[in-house]
Order: sequence, then C-alpha cells, then structure tokens
Amino acid sequence: MKTATALSAAPASAPTSREESIRHLPAAARAAFHQFQAAGDPATLDPVIFAILADFIPRASAVPLAELPGSTRLIDDLGFDSLAITEVVFFTEDLFGISISNEEIIQVRSLDDLRGFIRRKVAAPANS
Repeated sequence: MKTATALSAAPASAPTSREESIRHLPAAARAAFHQFQAAGDPATLDPVIFAILADFIPRASAVPLAELPGSTRLIDDLGFDSLAITEVVFFTEDLFGISISNEEIIQVRSLDDLRGFIRRKVAAPANS
C-alpha cells in the first residue's frame, strides 16, 4: 500500500499509470488529485470521488453528484449494482494504492459514507 506521502514522491511532470488513469476525468477532478498528491490532504478528494462515481454510475443522475445530499444512497437512489460498485472499488484501489475488502465496502451505503471511507483509507498508514 502507498500513503499520500508515497504518492506525492513521483515527479509531477513524469507520466505515470495514475496520470493515465485519470486523464479522462474532468479537469477539476484531475486538479484535486494533484492537490492531494502534493499536500496529502484527503479532504481535497471530493471532486475525484464524484468523478469516479460518475464514470461508473449505471444511470445518469439529473443533478451533479456533488450537489446531491450526502445521505443519497448509492444503490437505492443512484442505481449502483454490484458490478458498478466493484468497478468503483477496483479503480479506487488502483488510483490510490489502497486495498478495500468486501466487508468494508458493504458498509458503505451513501455518498457521505463513501467520501468518509475513502478519506480514511488514503489517510491510513501503509500497514493498516
């Protein structure tokens, strides 16, 4: 696992697999990811989280995900199914160098749950 410190160690100008994986995300999400890499502050990740969700959402939301209440449920309100959630998990694991177990992800039900969960995971020490 890599921590925020390890992520920020890569030179900003060198293309990385992470750079390639976020290339398709909106500019605000890419900027937020770079800000996270530089500062290591998980609170900056919301645009990245919402962009990942938007990539894998089974049915488009009429309202931008960032404008929805934090209590919006991933499955019941946004239509995420097990395949879409699995894709979000795999992408997130690869992007942040973290590991997410099935037991952990089944506890995540809402947008706020997901945001808090990812923030905790990327802030955790590499041995946790």
